[in-house]
Amino acid sequence: MPPKVRITREEIIAAAVGLVRESGAQALNARTVAAALQCSTQPVFSNFSTMEALRAAVIEAAEVLCGEYIQRESACGDLPPYKASGMAYIRFAREERELFKLLYMRDRTDEAIPAEHRLTGQMTDLVHANTGLEGETVQLFHLEMWAYVHGIAAMFATGYLDLDWDLVSRMLTDAYRGLRKQFGVEA
Repeated sequence: MPPKVRITREEIIAAAVGLVRESGAQALNARTVAAALQCSTQPVFSNFSTMEALRAAVIEAAEVLCGEYIQRESACGDLPPYKASGMAYIRFAREERELFKLLYMRDRTDEAIPAEHRLTGQMTDLVHANTGLEGETVQLFHLEMWAYVHGIAAMFATGYLDLDWDLVSRMLTDAYRGLRKQFGVEA
């Protein structure tokens, strides 16, 4: 009797991420994941109690991937860290359209947004360090900048526009400088 092939949780998540990457979140179900792994649905449900649990694992894996984009862009040192994070977010949307849509363009009405995803933390710390703004003002600055960055990213993710990368960089610089002026930050 040949040994049973064991399909790991990580292999299931990788297959599910690949499926979303290729066909979008709507394609994620036990049968399509099993087909990608060339197995029955049994390993999927042995590792995940529900499809919602698998979907949550796919979202977590996509968040890690997006974080890697930001870390890579920041680590290369070609751009200031705040701009690098915005450019990486847009690059993720351009290169990983379906994963971006899963993360940032799904209905989140009934979701509790984790504190680390709100307007606090590292990005507002960078804005504070670069502008001297504090409190609600620094959060508003970041919210306005992030809304602009997200708009560009959404255009890439949906195929609405495919802008030249140098133009995207210039647009972020222009928006950042405009916000600095709007908020009364000296050049």
